[in-house]
Amino acid sequence: MVASEVRALFAVASRPEVVSLAGGMPNVAALPLDQIGELVKDVVSEEGAAALQYGSAQGDPVLREQLCDYMTLEGITASPDDVIVTVGSQQALDLITRVFVDPGDVVLCEAPTYVTAINTFAAFQADIQHVGMDERGVVPEELERSLTEAARAGRTVKFFYTIPNFQNPAGLTMSAERRARVMEICERHDVLVVEDNPYGLLRYEGDPEPTLFSHGSGNVIYLGSLSKTLSPGLRIGWALAPAAVRAKLVLAAESAMLSHSTFNQLVVRRYLNTFPWQEQIKVFNTMYSERRDAMLNALDAMMPDGCTWTRPEGGFFVWATLPEGIDAKAMLPRAVAERVAYVPGTGFYADERGRANMRLSFCYPTPEQIREGVRRLVGAIEGEVDLRDTFGTTLTPPTRGSQAPAPDLP
Repeated sequence: MVASEVRALFAVASRPEVVSLAGGMPNVAALPLDQIGELVKDVVSEEGAAALQYGSAQGDPVLREQLCDYMTLEGITASPDDVIVTVGSQQALDLITRVFVDPGDVVLCEAPTYVTAINTFAAFQADIQHVGMDERGVVPEELERSLTEAARAGRTVKFFYTIPNFQNPAGLTMSAERRARVMEICERHDVLVVEDNPYGLLRYEGDPEPTLFSHGSGNVIYLGSLSKTLSPGLRIGWALAPAAVRAKLVLAAESAMLSHSTFNQLVVRRYLNTFPWQEQIKVFNTMYSERRDAMLNALDAMMPDGCTWTRPEGGFFVWATLPEGIDAKAMLPRAVAERVAYVPGTGFYADERGRANMRLSFCYPTPEQIREGVRRLVGAIEGEVDLRDTFGTTLTPPTRGSQAPAPDLP
């Protein structure tokens, strides 16, 4: 585990005069906070004795039933017995890695992938290997090649980790045809798939794709979260896993934290039971869609030649590529001086790739702030381009370690 060398820069970027296009923080201000406050008050007054007591490491039984109902919106039919509540889906990643990975085991991930997943896998000494993506998601031929080469080398691939919907950080969605091929390949190679789906219900255009879980035949662990559709502060996520795996995850959870917050679970249980939460998700989608459009329109109107970016159908993120010779990590101090922040692409790889990329988040700033942030970002890019044209490439030799953005940037 290594500290982030850009942590100090993000401390500066948190100042109010800086437009942050960095953190993937949901805009919880869109929740009816007065109603949430009443709901919390009711939990204390009506269920206080139970809410303040120890609970189960698997999670509240009623909440697990509700999460099964929640998953039906993604086309998943599940039993509450196969669900384990976790402290966000991040804890589920930790528990899965704790159960499955021995030092030196191979874990396959998309390129790029979620930064804190990389940190988790690395902490358990996994050999993290990336599988390339294009605009339709992970490339099946590259996945096949990685699995075949690992088998030839006598290496154990413990699982393939993927975020198929509105991927963090690239914003890409795996096509239906790719999903079927990915599952066929993983089943043929007898490899577990970890499907992380925190953004699936935050879709702003297009039709939903079937989950990998629905394609699988018992070799998929599905991870869900309420952090993006309710609140990250309540820390409610879950894993849906085959019975044998679920039992091991419960044992690992018991050793890690004994039991979950009963209070938070009862708050969420009451919210899902009494609140029109599907309508609230529609409110979020309308708000985030407007912000996504503001970012894409600003990028279209202002970004200089040589820049490209993804066009997400949902989620929180746009993945941008800078002109040739421009290093996003080296440019960050200039960007902060211009009063705008982003996450350099290097943190989303386990190797030295991503120096020409940046993740731009549109979920938290207002549309006006997004447009102003892009304007400031363009100023930083143009300054780097002028430097490149005067002195040659601005790319500097890669440095191993300490590449990940700060952990408060999900």
